[in-house]
Amino acid sequence: MILNWIVFGLIIFGFAIVYNPLGTKKYRDSQENGPTETTLHKKVSKMWIKRFRWVFCCIRKDEYGQEAFMQVASLLSALFRGTDLVPSDIMAGAILMRVRQKRETREMRRIRMLNPDDGPRYSTDISRLFSTSPSWMTIPNARHMLRFALASYGWPMVCYLKCCSGCFKLLRNVTCCGCCRSRSDIVDDDNCCLCHFGAVMEISRLRPDDIVHVNMKNHIFELPYCILLDHKKKQIVISVRGSLSFRDVFTDLTADASEFHAHGFPACSMAHRGMNIGAEKLLDRLQEGNLLDRVCNTYADYTLTLTGHSLGGGVSILIGAKLREKYPDLRVYAFATPAGLLSREAARITESFAFTVGVGDDFVMRLCVESVENIRTNVIETLRACKLPKVINIDCGVIDA
Repeated sequence: MILNWIVFGLIIFGFAIVYNPLGTKKYRDSQENGPTETTLHKKVSKMWIKRFRWVFCCIRKDEYGQEAFMQVASLLSALFRGTDLVPSDIMAGAILMRVRQKRETREMRRIRMLNPDDGPRYSTDISRLFSTSPSWMTIPNARHMLRFALASYGWPMVCYLKCCSGCFKLLRNVTCCGCCRSRSDIVDDDNCCLCHFGAVMEISRLRPDDIVHVNMKNHIFELPYCILLDHKKKQIVISVRGSLSFRDVFTDLTADASEFHAHGFPACSMAHRGMNIGAEKLLDRLQEGNLLDRVCNTYADYTLTLTGHSLGGGVSILIGAKLREKYPDLRVYAFATPAGLLSREAARITESFAFTVGVGDDFVMRLCVESVENIRTNVIETLRACKLPKVINIDCGVIDA
């Protein structure tokens, strides 16, 4: 009975999210109210805002919650403008697109066999790939920095990496009833037992004295981060956390372009709005009490290094671009950086100080507003070209899977 009620609740939740109260009705307004498409776009945006307020009621209390809702609602209404698709249509279209891609791949392989010179040009020779790069851009260095990038995720990452022994690993580093003791100056917004602080020590393999600051405050456009001392490589490491909460998802979805200003970058440079705002707010927190300056002055012979995974990697690159004028030897190790981070000319400039690592066909590194629009267009074109009922397409796709 409990499972039935859960399924029933999920059905209602899905209906409330997917159902479009506007339907296919054509709105005809007078010239005073503007074009029909503009009016429909506004109505759809309001509908998405109401959905976000209802589903994410705890997020709208954030300082930038309402702004994020408006930006994401405008983006979603623009992406799905002029479409009348239900979830089953999208599923059938995705299956048909996969069939089409397989046919095109087979055709391309056949062409390459006939004309080998026309094939893709790539190399697996590491020395050739990094021949023109700075000496610090190496795979071993990136592997060394990966654990610092993961350390900012806190105790959930420990439980994820070590499903069976994660809790026991944390027990030796947590502080029992830490909230009852004197407040630590190096830890902000951690739980009672300082589990995040213990997880940072566990993942980074550092001593407590090597952890300068841990800030786990998480709001829309505000990302958790930690400042660590890597004595082995003589680095001051700023690790920025990636997407882990719904607030981070809204930061990701605020994907329209905004102006990006940094020394040495073109005046017309554009950046991902959500990450751009996140970088500005994180810089403000680093400058509170001259925290970053004090650490850099204390360890003057250490190199300032930023790292992060996913959303944290994108924000790290933007922060590095802004701090590069003051710290010319700055380095950035970014893992699985999201697509659409910077405009083309600005992205080329970051190649001199940012090392981005991706694994395989990670879709996050290829996902942007333009790619989503291409998928939508391809799904619609594929559905129009197919004459078979979508039930047959879905059944064939399920059987093949």
